[in-house]
Amino acid sequence: MTALSPTLDLAPDVGFAAFVATHQIRLRRYALALTGNSHDADDLLQTTLVKVYLAWDRIDGRDNLAAYARTTMARSYVSAWRRWGRRESPTDSPPDVPVPSADTTADRDLIWRGLARLGRRQRAVVVLRYFEDLDLAAIGDELGISTGTVKSQLSRALSNLRDYLGDDES
Repeated sequence: MTALSPTLDLAPDVGFAAFVATHQIRLRRYALALTGNSHDADDLLQTTLVKVYLAWDRIDGRDNLAAYARTTMARSYVSAWRRWGRRESPTDSPPDVPVPSADTTADRDLIWRGLARLGRRQRAVVVLRYFEDLDLAAIGDELGISTGTVKSQLSRALSNLRDYLGDDES
């Protein structure tokens, strides 16, 4: 008598593979804007893609998969402070800051350093508002917070960035 064993379909889902091929670069840019470094961005992208893959069969609106992935990424990033915040501590001058070679590179570097000084929620709000061009209500929906909290976090973040940019330019 032979034992019956369930067979597993190990072939990757063609729809998911097509989604990753289409959206991977934009999602990585988004992860890089949120985290500020490529290592954490890769980890965040991988975590997001795993979560999307695990929920693939339960996702109803296939036309909004990119928004679903962005929301998953933003929520994973914001909740990660519980894990990462206790193990890592920011420094004033990280060893891997590139030396600017032109004015645009210097401006870009200044923006990245300013974003790195913000807290996770403030940074997520700034990235969603100015990098992803979302309105306040959409940001609140993506992060699972109220519009009032979005406004206050954005206001504090912009104030912190103004203080930093003012100090750096003088």
